[in-house]
Amino acid sequence: MQTLRDELRAVPSIVGRAPDFDWASAPDEPHELFVRWLQHAIETGVPEAHAATLSTVDEQGLPDARVLIVKDVTEDCGFKIATSDESAKGRQLVANPNCALTFYWSPLARAVRVRGVAQRAPGAESAEDFLARHPHARAIALAGQQSAAYPDDGAQAELLAQAMSTDAGTVSPHWSVWTVIPNSVEFWQGDPSRNHQRLRYIRNDHTWEKQRLWP
Repeated sequence: MQTLRDELRAVPSIVGRAPDFDWASAPDEPHELFVRWLQHAIETGVPEAHAATLSTVDEQGLPDARVLIVKDVTEDCGFKIATSDESAKGRQLVANPNCALTFYWSPLARAVRVRGVAQRAPGAESAEDFLARHPHARAIALAGQQSAAYPDDGAQAELLAQAMSTDAGTVSPHWSVWTVIPNSVEFWQGDPSRNHQRLRYIRNDHTWEKQRLWP
């Protein structure tokens, strides 16, 4: 009888086709290379190429992770994300801004790992981001505390209807944009033989050091 372990071992991994890449010609800073990889993922039709896993720690020091959308990448390689201060990730970033982002583009056998510190953006930037969201997304953010339990579908629908009726210019006071400022960015390109290619950028004050890593 086949066990789940047997079934999982039979599932192929690293099935994507990695593009040609000359690691020796990698730029001196990670921003250019990240944008190049991201745009290639978008152009080749990788679903939700701007999605990443945000990892944080809670008040007990326990790890937490969830997938979200990265909204922008600044010229100095800051990764823009947004969330409610009432959400688990919002509370965790306030208490401990150390965090990580992980991008995985399976069709290209590529991943990017970002480790750094999140900085809250000014209120005006957060308000602009909130108003740019879809009306339904704004209403959900206004209706209740993100990740909180609610009693039943009827109560949830009533709160959502009330939020939908608010003025279009209403901004949630709990909405915040954060910029993840990396201290390291690692580019990973997979190989079915497990001879993966890895390039890590380490921030040293105002410069970056490049390191090739063993698979």
